[in-house]
Amino acid sequence: MARLLHLAAAVAVLVVASGCSSSGSGSDQATEYDSYVALGDSYTAAPGVPPTDATSSFCQRSGRNYPALLAAALPRAAVTDVSCSGAGTGSMTAPEVVGTASVPAQFDALTADTDLVTVGLGANDGGLFGGVVNGCVQLAASDPVGSPCQNFWAARTPGIDDLLSGITFNLAGVLDGIRQRSPHARVVVVGYPQLVPASGTCAELPLAAADYPFVRDVTQRLSEALRTAAEQADADYVDVWKASEGHDICADEPWVNGATENPDTAIAFHPLAVEQQAVAELVLDQVG
Repeated sequence: MARLLHLAAAVAVLVVASGCSSSGSGSDQATEYDSYVALGDSYTAAPGVPPTDATSSFCQRSGRNYPALLAAALPRAAVTDVSCSGAGTGSMTAPEVVGTASVPAQFDALTADTDLVTVGLGANDGGLFGGVVNGCVQLAASDPVGSPCQNFWAARTPGIDDLLSGITFNLAGVLDGIRQRSPHARVVVVGYPQLVPASGTCAELPLAAADYPFVRDVTQRLSEALRTAAEQADADYVDVWKASEGHDICADEPWVNGATENPDTAIAFHPLAVEQQAVAELVLDQVG
């Protein structure tokens, strides 16, 4: 898959059936959209990918995240990106407190006229992402060659299985809420990329050696939870996990930043500009 978004070509593909729109999922009809709303967490907002949108307050939305790239490829659409770092499924219907600010519920952006919605959510529910990625990194020093994080989660309640089941349930509720507010919208659920290599370790992902398979398994199951919710709601699903194979944090060409904070690329353990470009292309392939 090409990693750069060729906007001219994308526009040519999308602007085929002027004045047409599709609803639901699975349509093969080339489509123009009038109103696109992007809902999501930090993997949609892309915090740290320059430039930061000055209007996004504490949400840290990038001006080069995939909704912004899609906006350039959807020339007729009014685009509203309300993605926010730290958002969970509960942030759709209730304000999200970010720092000292209160961010409105993301569903406030939806209207009856919205005809395209992308949704990238779930990782923050129950503290899953922070507990499994950041938490496992913090526990690594206690047993560098063992599996301290897997052991921690094995003894924790709720455990991984319950959290993932809850994410599927919560996201299904989100998709139902979108249908109620925007009944004619095409809804696209966007999965998460690979963070952990299938084998090997690296300094940029400082997990305990035996925790690598555990973290990889949990993050893969997270994407599968999103796929299941999308299928249950008859929404489209964009498989970023599959597309990002070979582009994990340890790869020669990663799509996700490692532990090193870099103000010119992305915050730690979050998507790089190249990943956002790739996701924009995947979404265009889906909706075009």
